[in-house]
Amino acid sequence: MSIYQNILLAKKEGKKLLAVLIDPEKIDLENIAAFFEKVHQSIATHIFIGGSTDINNQIENVVSEIKKTTHLPVVLFPGDVSQISEKADGILFLSLLSGRNPEYLIEQQIKAVPLLKNSSLEILPTGYVLIDGQKETATQRVSNTKPIAQEDVELILNTSLAGEFSGKKLIYLEAGSGATVPVDASIVTIVENSLEIPLIVGGGIRSKKQLDIAFDAGADIVVIGTAFEDDETFFEDLKK
Repeated sequence: MSIYQNILLAKKEGKKLLAVLIDPEKIDLENIAAFFEKVHQSIATHIFIGGSTDINNQIENVVSEIKKTTHLPVVLFPGDVSQISEKADGILFLSLLSGRNPEYLIEQQIKAVPLLKNSSLEILPTGYVLIDGQKETATQRVSNTKPIAQEDVELILNTSLAGEFSGKKLIYLEAGSGATVPVDASIVTIVENSLEIPLIVGGGIRSKKQLDIAFDAGADIVVIGTAFEDDETFFEDLKK
C-alpha cells in the first residue's frame, strides 16, 4: 500500500497520524540511532525531512542514515529543488498557495521534474498554506511571501479549497517552524469540515495538549519538529 493510500485509510478509520519533522541542518548524525529509539517508542507514524534551507547539502547523508535506522515512511518536505533525495520513500510536492511568488507556486516544481520523473519517489501533491504564527519564519524570508492572518478565516478556507479544486491530494496548514502560536483549532475544524482530502497541520505545537487539540480539531496528520529539537524528552509524553 502506498504512503497516500495509508493516509486515506487512516482518515477513513479515524486514526490520527504524527510526523516527526527533521531539519537536515539541525540533526546530529551521530545521535540518529538514539533519537530513533525514542521515535519508535512513540506514536510517530511518519518521518518528514526538510527545511527552508540546506546550506551544507546534508539532505543525502541525512536521508541515507535515517533509512538505515527506521521502518517508518520517510517523506521529503523540501524547501527547494536542492533538497530532493531519491533515497527517501516519498515527497510532498509543495505549492505555496498562500503566497504569490511564482518561484514557489510553480517554478521550483518545474525544476524538480527532471529529478522526479524517473525516480521511485512517491509524489504527494500538496497545497501549502502559511499562516501567521506570530513569528517571522524562514519560509517567509526564503519565499518572500507573507503568511495569512489567523483572523482571515475565509481566505484560509478559500485558499485551502482552491488547492483541493486544483487537484492537490493534501492540504498543509503551517504556522511555521518555531511559531509562537499554532494554527487555531477553530481554523483547523472549519477547513477540515470543508475538505474531502486529508489535512496536515504543523508549526508551534510543543506539548501533548496542543497535539491533542490539533487532532481533536480535525487534523489528519500533525507535524512536530522544533519541540523535539529543543527537548527530546517530549517523546516521553508521546509513548505508545
